[in-house]
Amino acid sequence: MTNRLTTRDILALGFMTFALFVGAGNIIFPPMVGIQSGEHVWIAALGFLITAVGLPVITVIALARVGGGIDALSTPIGRTAGIVLATVCYLAVGPLFAIPRTATVSFEVGIAPLTGDGALPLFIYSLLYFALVILISLYPGKLLDTVGHFLAPLKIIALAVLGVAALLWPADGMAPATEAYQHAAFSSGFVNGYLTMDTLGALVFGIVIVNAARSRGVSEAKLLTRYTILAGLIAGVGLTLVYLSLFRLGSDSASLVDQNANGAAILHAYVQYTFGNTGSLFLAALIFVACMVTAVGLTCACAEFFEQYLPLSYRQMVFILGLFSMLVSNLGLSHLIQISVPVLTAIYPPCIVLILLSFTLKWWKKSGRVIAPTMLISLLFGIIDAAKSSGLTSLLPGFVQRLPLAEQGLSWLPPSLAMLVLVAIYDRTLGRQQMSVHQQ
Repeated sequence: MTNRLTTRDILALGFMTFALFVGAGNIIFPPMVGIQSGEHVWIAALGFLITAVGLPVITVIALARVGGGIDALSTPIGRTAGIVLATVCYLAVGPLFAIPRTATVSFEVGIAPLTGDGALPLFIYSLLYFALVILISLYPGKLLDTVGHFLAPLKIIALAVLGVAALLWPADGMAPATEAYQHAAFSSGFVNGYLTMDTLGALVFGIVIVNAARSRGVSEAKLLTRYTILAGLIAGVGLTLVYLSLFRLGSDSASLVDQNANGAAILHAYVQYTFGNTGSLFLAALIFVACMVTAVGLTCACAEFFEQYLPLSYRQMVFILGLFSMLVSNLGLSHLIQISVPVLTAIYPPCIVLILLSFTLKWWKKSGRVIAPTMLISLLFGIIDAAKSSGLTSLLPGFVQRLPLAEQGLSWLPPSLAMLVLVAIYDRTLGRQQMSVHQQ
């Protein structure tokens, strides 16, 4: 007989999901969008919320419907392509970008103002930070207790204080929007939402959420789906509230920092201005807890994934991921962001296509011949957008600059929709022909 979660456990599961999402990127990118978008802040915010809240929640729901992780979701494109996609997603939100970024952000906000932004302080901090991450990650069965009941509420209270402060005591210094936001505020916000990595994170976290519910004795598929969806919706509401307050904080902080400052610098300047040195300690603690929870969730998820395909145990994978992430984190925050932008710009479009089309599986005679070609086209044009974002525009042919939505960084969208229409017609036509052959 399957157990049912209590209301307290459902809330804890939702808080855990929220806490797993809210890491480094979720805290540093909204203030950057806010300060750069100026008078267009709420249009940019709308675009940002679609990719940073809407898509992750939809992803959690999609995973709950198929009852598993990214491997179950990618079934229509075949096992090999699915494993490649999953590996790329796990590496991006794991040891290559997201996990190291949690260490660099918490260092820049909490430690660098005291020690200076040197290589040695970052190395010592990252060593201690990842020792703690590894220690907590070794016991994944206790995640709902350590994260859901303890660390997540701490993080939520701290974020609530920061959000209320941003609304009640703005710094009052809005700057005119930068060129990118003057011409395309919505799409600039939309593409910046990629940088939170929440949609890729949702592909990874989905199985962690399901396993957390299973650890409470829930085994019935319908109940697991319902609890996972509820957790995703609770997390989505929390994320929206956090982002709206951080957009406001950023848009009013132009009098405190340069408009090109990174999110860590904006937050530090605002908190120092509003709360003084005590506030800086509070912010350091907030960022540390936020980043630590996300790092633990990602490490657990990545270790569980790679354990399936490598001749290594879960514990060995935790140690390898922790040590590798520590080494990458020593590149520093600016370098990590610089490297991650083109990679995320390339891999987000096929992931978006897969997630959205997973809700249409019953429409097709054979879903693979609809989803796979559409994903391939979105990847090819995503790579073109990635080349432009990495400054390689001069190497691309001239027509690439004239593609629809190219200036907005969304040139993958029109050809993907065109391919979807073509393969949908092909699928229906082939389906009818096969039916007529069987009837004869």
